[in-house]
Amino acid sequence: MAIILWIIAALLVISGIFAILRKQILWGVVLIVVGCLVGPGGVSIFT
Repeated sequence: MAIILWIIAALLVISGIFAILRKQILWGVVLIVVGCLVGPGGVSIFT
């Protein structure tokens, strides 16, 4: 389960970075914050 959470978190953060590069600042920040919350190192929403 931890590996799946890491993959989801990494995809969210990478998507957030690409959104920021496409000038979608708000959406990018939201994706990065959600990625940090989902990751096993953060406050996981699944535990």
